[in-house]
Amino acid sequence: MPEKAEILPLLSGPEDLKRLGPRALDALAGEIRDAIVSAVARSGGHLASNLGVVELSIALHRVFSSPRDKIVWDVGHQCYAHKLLTGRAERFGELRQAEGLSGFPKRDESPHDAFNTGHASTSISAALGMLAAKGALGEGGKAIAVIGDGALTGGLAYEALSHAGHLGLPLIVVLNDNAMSISPNVGGISKYLSRLSMKSGYQKFRRYFDAAAQKIPIIGGAFFDYVVRLKRAVKAVFYIDNFFVDLGFEYVGPIDGHNLRLLERVLKDARQLGRPVVVHAITRKGKGYGFAENDPGGYHGVGAFSVSGGLDAAPDEKAPTTFTDAFSTAIVRAAERDGRVAALTAAMEKGAGLSPFRAAWPGRFYDVGIAEAHAVTFAAGLAAGGMRPVVAIYSTFIQRAVDQAIHDVALQNLPVVFALDRAGFVDGDGDTHQGLFDLALFRPIPNMTILSPAGEGELRMMLDHALALEGPAAIRYPKGRCPQEAPEMSLPLETGRGLWLRRKPESRVCLAFTGGLYPQAIEAADRLRLEGLEIDLYSLRFLKPVDEDYLEGVLNSYDAMVFAEEGIAPGGFGEYACSLALRLGCRARVGVLAAREDFAERERSLGTRAQLLRKAGLDGEGIARGILDIARKARR
Repeated sequence: MPEKAEILPLLSGPEDLKRLGPRALDALAGEIRDAIVSAVARSGGHLASNLGVVELSIALHRVFSSPRDKIVWDVGHQCYAHKLLTGRAERFGELRQAEGLSGFPKRDESPHDAFNTGHASTSISAALGMLAAKGALGEGGKAIAVIGDGALTGGLAYEALSHAGHLGLPLIVVLNDNAMSISPNVGGISKYLSRLSMKSGYQKFRRYFDAAAQKIPIIGGAFFDYVVRLKRAVKAVFYIDNFFVDLGFEYVGPIDGHNLRLLERVLKDARQLGRPVVVHAITRKGKGYGFAENDPGGYHGVGAFSVSGGLDAAPDEKAPTTFTDAFSTAIVRAAERDGRVAALTAAMEKGAGLSPFRAAWPGRFYDVGIAEAHAVTFAAGLAAGGMRPVVAIYSTFIQRAVDQAIHDVALQNLPVVFALDRAGFVDGDGDTHQGLFDLALFRPIPNMTILSPAGEGELRMMLDHALALEGPAAIRYPKGRCPQEAPEMSLPLETGRGLWLRRKPESRVCLAFTGGLYPQAIEAADRLRLEGLEIDLYSLRFLKPVDEDYLEGVLNSYDAMVFAEEGIAPGGFGEYACSLALRLGCRARVGVLAAREDFAERERSLGTRAQLLRKAGLDGEGIARGILDIARKARR
């Protein structure tokens, strides 16, 4: 292998890494960083987190043998270097593009992607399960979970650590710590003691000593207990964190996560152990790209940008208002009027639009970290104490807290508002981040109000309405810009009813739609008008509760009524409307246009939201086509 430039294109897989010398490895790390920055600048993606794990990725693939050894990347948004090292460098320019490479690990994309990830705190559980399966099936190989310090705020990670310590299997947990500040003196002692404890000689002596101590007549048991307490006391003095040791893990660290030689030595030692071990590596987000190093939060998930100028080099023009922006403004105004309003998020302050709220009302702002279930129950506690909490969480992540929404909020009918950002199709991040399930999950929950704004003004009205309720409510809105609102949208809300945007006495077909599909509904109606079919438009402001008497009247006013929703079809509003029409014997033929129940299709459906809507038949053209088909069936 060459020792200079152009190393990355010559790597066919991770085994080629093991033939490289030190200088070539250093050059390779630079090439990987250049490739990541270049690709993300073109297509957007997760930048800072990926730049921080380049050396760690190289070390893992040099020490272990993937795919026999299973490497599980927690969250998965730091897997770009891993993908480049496992035979996907030629396709890396297709990152996050339609039909291209996913920005997350995908088992059907490569055998080196051991487990699909996208949500946090899952890696330890998954890797432990894989390791247990190897043992049960008599297979060889290791299992390594790579988890960030942020993901350790998720309760699932602690459940897995506890179980791993109990099983005692040789699981390797690599803690990628890119935020913790550590005293260099204590850290140096900790590194020395933990490296010593990793040596096979020490482990053999420890097993021999422990067995011999317990065999001492009369005092053996008491003496062994005393030695164990003494060891813990010594460790408590020198170790930064004795938590892992108490759970049954060996602990090594903290070590420099950018020192490739040190990483390899430590991982080789960990590979030889026959018990669970935590390797604690300190890394720097954005490593090697100055803009990202100085602002790792701003360069976490980014759109396209200039490599030479960074994010600030974008044209200085007023960005359109997004639904997130509209929510951000609305909740600050609501907090000005009512001192009981509080805002909560789960490690998504900026993404959820809550930075202005935090600046204005820091005493009423709570970022609980990656702990969605805790966020919801904590909000329930705030509500029980007299506050009006708003939990701003992406739709895909609220899936992790459905039990808390049912048991801790709705069962007690507490006034908690769920602001579900990124509801519907989400660009770039693939199947794990689609917000298609919230409606089907939340509609069956008793006491729950569900609202669907079509624009900025409606979102503001709906937040005010939700905050005035004496029970829980959810407001779901898409990732994207707010469209120009029709004059009718300023009309006040009527509980259980939608809003008529177009209605003519002669129309025989009606399209009812969730708010995020407002532009597509308008386009569909305009297309059909050109084809000679005039349809009425009904915006479904309330997805729950529903004024069934009113909806029955609507269903009996048309030959065909089509419900379009940006969510999964089973359990959605359209399915409910079909069942209502059947139960009441309504005259309209009812059709539903929604996301199909098909994970495989969405897994390959990377690209923009517009592309995803088109593939699902929920763009203007697709909705128009669906309406024509249902209208023809109604005429027959």
